[in-house]
Amino acid sequence: MSGPSPELTVLRLARPYLKRLVGAGLLAAATEFAGLALMATATWLLMTAAGQPPLDRLTVAIVAVRALAVGRGVLRYTERLAGHDAVLRLVTDVRTRVFATLAERRGAPPRTGDALSRLVSDVEAVQDLLLRVLVPGAAAGLVSVLAVGLTALVSPPAALVLTGGLLLAGVALPVLATLLTRRAGAEVAPLRGALAADAVDLTHGAADLAAFGATGDALGAAGRRARRLARLERRLAALGFAVDAAGVLVAGVTAGAVVLVALRAGLDGVLVGVLAVGTLAAVEIALALVGAARQWTGLRTGLVRIARLVAPGPQTGPETAPQAGPQAGRAVVAGDVAAGDVVAGAPDVRFERVTVRYRAGAPAALDDFDLDLPPGHRVAVVGPSGAGKSSLAAVLTGAVHPDSGRVTLDGRDVSSFPPDVLPRLVGGLLAEAYVFHASVRDNLLLGRAGADEAALTGAADAAGLADWVRDQPEGWGTVVGEQGGQLSGGQRQRLALARALLAAPAVLVLDEPTEGLDPVAADEVLAGALAAVPAGHSVLLISHRLSGLAELDEIVVLDAGRIVQRGRHADLVATAGWYRDQWLLQQAAEHGYLALSTRSA
Repeated sequence: MSGPSPELTVLRLARPYLKRLVGAGLLAAATEFAGLALMATATWLLMTAAGQPPLDRLTVAIVAVRALAVGRGVLRYTERLAGHDAVLRLVTDVRTRVFATLAERRGAPPRTGDALSRLVSDVEAVQDLLLRVLVPGAAAGLVSVLAVGLTALVSPPAALVLTGGLLLAGVALPVLATLLTRRAGAEVAPLRGALAADAVDLTHGAADLAAFGATGDALGAAGRRARRLARLERRLAALGFAVDAAGVLVAGVTAGAVVLVALRAGLDGVLVGVLAVGTLAAVEIALALVGAARQWTGLRTGLVRIARLVAPGPQTGPETAPQAGPQAGRAVVAGDVAAGDVVAGAPDVRFERVTVRYRAGAPAALDDFDLDLPPGHRVAVVGPSGAGKSSLAAVLTGAVHPDSGRVTLDGRDVSSFPPDVLPRLVGGLLAEAYVFHASVRDNLLLGRAGADEAALTGAADAAGLADWVRDQPEGWGTVVGEQGGQLSGGQRQRLALARALLAAPAVLVLDEPTEGLDPVAADEVLAGALAAVPAGHSVLLISHRLSGLAELDEIVVLDAGRIVQRGRHADLVATAGWYRDQWLLQQAAEHGYLALSTRSA
């Protein structure tokens, strides 16, 4: 990764919380110093008390031990509170940025498991960098300097010995730990991401894997990755144990050397004991830098992945985006569209020789496709399954980028619009719309935040959902369950349609809006939805049902990504071809369904 280091990128993101983090670091240093002072004072108290001096000589030390013991706990709690407050605020910002970047990324999207790993494990690396590396590292360094300074007041030669021990514990061992664990640590984060993707694939794709006899291969590949990760983690644990053992040895040798130097200097026995225990405590604090180095090595791969997502890049805004065509100055310009507004007029939509392939060498989902959707027009796209209808909607909404050709709004390429602007211009009900585990109101307000009760009711009425909402004890507050689990299939579809109508984009895309509804309800919902579209807005309707299309301006029949028929409903029904054949079949099937329903009733 070129440019700033990932650590520097994270620190730049943490700039708004710098005062909180500095405060947490000072509190951590105060906590460690209180622990060091507690050990030294307690040692002096015990060794002096062994000589049975008058009690008044021990009173101050007794009070100091109690105060340091209580103060250390209070300082530790305050430091954790301050540090986590700052870091959790930062993590919220970083996770939002990562989610937005993954959502806006062009080209092949990350696999679900890997995206989850980035949002959870990699973002937690940011938290650990601050709380487990920088804050304790800075505190250990500051306390080590203070320990050397205080020791020098008692015995300068002992301070020199302590300095050597602290350099070994706080510099040499961390560098050694980094060198030993860097290679293995760099593989851990990608492997965890791959295992998360494997877990998703094996869980959600179990039926498909079984159908194609690939379960064993998939389990084998996941098992190999799991074993590789386990070996790496065991290696890291063994190296960590070895470095920790070396740290204990450094602490013991340093304390012994300090004792020898202090005895040769003729210091009092009590002071020698205080120096020895203080040395052990100071080296132990410096050894926190070893743990910080190990943490940093394991975190760095995740930090690199995060930095690549959140690093600032060139932005394309309305003032810099290229504009073309005679109508480029219309209300479609990004700067004129505010989030939450209902756009007044629709742009002129043009598909210009659009070709989409999802795999190299595969048949084109859209093949040299051309289509005009003038402002205010309503066009239906029909055709057999796999004809390219949903690909058409995905290209128009910017979810899929064509291999060749382009889609323009008033002459401006769809891809040039900022992601917070395009949904106000083009959007609606796409295939497999997601329903969130929230209330009906919250699900609808995703379409247009701040919509009032009248707007909610109007959209729900148009989608045929309002009567059901009125019948619920909680009304708009009715929680629909995860993925709309408390709703029937038809109710989920009506809810998603109402959300699309409430959003009221300038070009409303409706991909199978009546899926899961019986013929009578489907006709009512489609008519209500089309009637609810604001004047001047355009509609692109994708449907396998041909009923209810008579009033549309044009019907386009797709097959293998190409237009094979086009015209109004009456003309297509009168002309031999796929549309007339399908119309006759659907009419016969729906009349039979209605007749059967009447007899059953």
